[in-house]
Amino acid sequence: MLRQFIFLYVFIVFGFQGLFAQETFKMMFYNLLNFPLQDVPSNRIQYLEIVLSDYQPDVFMVCELNSEVASNDILSMIQIINPNYSKAVFVNNTSDDFSNDQNDLQNLLYYDSTKFILESQAVVSTLFRDFNHYKLKLKTVEQDTDPVYLDAIVCHLKASSGSDNEALRYQMINDLEFYLETFPSDIKVLLAGDLNMYTSSESGFVELFDVTNNIVFTDPADRVGSWHNNSNYIDVMTQSTRTQPGLGGATGGFDDRFDFILTSENMISNTDLQFVPDSYKVYGNNEDVFCFNRAINSSDCAGQFYSYPIRDALYNFSDHLPVTLELETDQTLSSNAFVLQQPIEFLGSNMIDNVLQLKVNNNFISNQTLIVYDNIGKLIKTINIKNSIYINEDMSMLASGMYYVVLPHVNMKPLKFVIAH
Repeated sequence: MLRQFIFLYVFIVFGFQGLFAQETFKMMFYNLLNFPLQDVPSNRIQYLEIVLSDYQPDVFMVCELNSEVASNDILSMIQIINPNYSKAVFVNNTSDDFSNDQNDLQNLLYYDSTKFILESQAVVSTLFRDFNHYKLKLKTVEQDTDPVYLDAIVCHLKASSGSDNEALRYQMINDLEFYLETFPSDIKVLLAGDLNMYTSSESGFVELFDVTNNIVFTDPADRVGSWHNNSNYIDVMTQSTRTQPGLGGATGGFDDRFDFILTSENMISNTDLQFVPDSYKVYGNNEDVFCFNRAINSSDCAGQFYSYPIRDALYNFSDHLPVTLELETDQTLSSNAFVLQQPIEFLGSNMIDNVLQLKVNNNFISNQTLIVYDNIGKLIKTINIKNSIYINEDMSMLASGMYYVVLPHVNMKPLKFVIAH
């Protein structure tokens, strides 16, 4: 009888929690800058690891990925951050097989498999580069009776200024719109990509917002205008992170908004899946006008949102910055009832200067010690918990780099932190 009562109590508690649940999902798009064929600086993936460890997107969309091997390298890396990451099937670009044969720049999508199911994927061919369409289903309690879908489309439009290139981008967008005409008008769509557009008056951009289309897009940042070389749009600029040559990509400093996540209009106000207001951010952009035409890791680009170690990692990895936003649903994830409290967690960021700040779950204080390892598995330090749930440990004697902290005899994923003196 007692067992039945406990089961009923748990069911009621989680049932009522579900009535008021608001699940939030973090989206990120990133131009990977010819990864990994662009091999300066060396071991570039270490900088991507810093970025993803900090933001930890639920859906990670990319362009300029070179190969399936590289796609698997990224997957292996982010599975260290979160072992639940999966990826879509890697496919080579097919659109220019009969022109430039430029098949070394691909798109791809990674996702947290505890939150999403990849239902299908498709290629939309154009005259230059493919659009890649990924249909995701939210992994909710009601997924069988009331499923919620997200259609994510990843792209990389033709680069460079001039009327000829603008016309090519417009033709690519027309190919996408023709494809979208075949779907119900109420589907929820993200268009994430390097659009390479200099102003919202460009024909391809105007076409995306045409109210006569089957799927009408909107800019969730609400920053349409003439952003090229215009410091009034510093908050949404994504390129270039650099002013010096030698690292690949553009070197003009911070002066363009090329990277976007657009949403279909129905995602601005829709309870089962909608854009979270004010969540659109350019990751690494501190929105400081003094950063205009500067390198992202310069002191002119400092600010309260993104630290120097983050901006330096972005500088070294790509000439673009990632774009992020959050989506929200009123449904409950099917995995929620089984989420266990982490034994230890960071107080604040996992990017530290001299002091490591942690909180230990009361149930694990009896373990008495924490162990710190470096990135090759060497034991660096033992920390005595001293029956306190709060840890403030001096790390000033350790060199800058990546470290891991674990609780002995506890089956847990190591917490990763970065020291940047």
